[in-house]
Amino acid sequence: MAPVEAPAAQAVNVPLPMAAHFIVLNITPGDEAEDTVKAFFGNTAALIRSVERRIPEEQLSMVVGIGSPAWDRLFGAPRPAGLHEFQPLRGDKHFAPSTPGDLLLHIRAKSERMCFEMAMQCMNALGDAVVAVDEVHGFRYFEARAMIGFVDGVENPDGQDALASTLVGDEDPRFKEGSYVIVQKYLHDMKAWNATATDEQERVIGRSKQGNIEMAEDVKPTNSHSSLNVIEDVEGNQLSIVRANLPFANAARNEYGTYFIGYARDPAITEQMLINMFIGRPPGNYDRLLDFSTAVTGTLFFVPSATLLAALGDGNPFAPGAAPASGSVPTAPVAAPVSSGTLPIGSLKGQPQWSQAPSAGGPAPDASN
Repeated sequence: MAPVEAPAAQAVNVPLPMAAHFIVLNITPGDEAEDTVKAFFGNTAALIRSVERRIPEEQLSMVVGIGSPAWDRLFGAPRPAGLHEFQPLRGDKHFAPSTPGDLLLHIRAKSERMCFEMAMQCMNALGDAVVAVDEVHGFRYFEARAMIGFVDGVENPDGQDALASTLVGDEDPRFKEGSYVIVQKYLHDMKAWNATATDEQERVIGRSKQGNIEMAEDVKPTNSHSSLNVIEDVEGNQLSIVRANLPFANAARNEYGTYFIGYARDPAITEQMLINMFIGRPPGNYDRLLDFSTAVTGTLFFVPSATLLAALGDGNPFAPGAAPASGSVPTAPVAAPVSSGTLPIGSLKGQPQWSQAPSAGGPAPDASN
């Protein structure tokens, strides 16, 4: 028997690029479209290699994510334990919408030209099998700062901690080395933000603007952005995600924003952060940054390992009766994981956190109820 190849992750954890394309697509109706998308999955690695070899020093990478409805349509059961549609969040003042998305293409490189070439080749391969939902071109701003002038992604783990925070492990062995990603497009009211004094902006974020130094806990407001993004488990260990955010802008249209993209081993961690932001911790103590930033999209995707993505070109290798090629994915039988939908999150500085993450079948948390 040929040895079984260990799954290898997609390029979830890569250095901060100079440019990125965030492309969300829906699959058109019909069997032909489904076959085209599956063929794209099977050929993705080869397509990336073909473009990357043109200018290797540009460090091109691409991550492909699959939305919950698309997974059910293309592959059925079994499915990743944490995959579900993004649930909208409505607080007393701010709203995080849920928007459609079957596929995510997250393309990164040192230059816009490589992102464009990769995107064009992907769309040529997919053709009429997909329709565009949204496309955003992000760029690395000065000193890796967001459009609002503060350094972004400073709490990202690195090295082995980043791998542990983003990649599925033995808790869902069929989908090991996969990841979950939530994307949201935020538009900033720059006129209002720029009219706000720097010291007040720093209280909104919880950090100094120039030096990027976090405020002391006894000074930092509990509704600051950095305060509400700290998540702990029941034992007090901080839980992390990896953000790959980039700013985007169209000066002629007075459009300035941040494309939030957060990779996590468990999507409930990112969801808890968003609950804290939009509903508040405690409810009503929402993230003050939302007074200047409006979420206009919200979608959750599963990112299969590169090994599994290639195997999906022939359908779900774990489905009853499936016969994947030898060495393509783990073939040992495993028990289907059971997800309770409950995130074992403790409290932060004595402030209770939500312990129930949004579930695919349940109502979204609503602070107005």
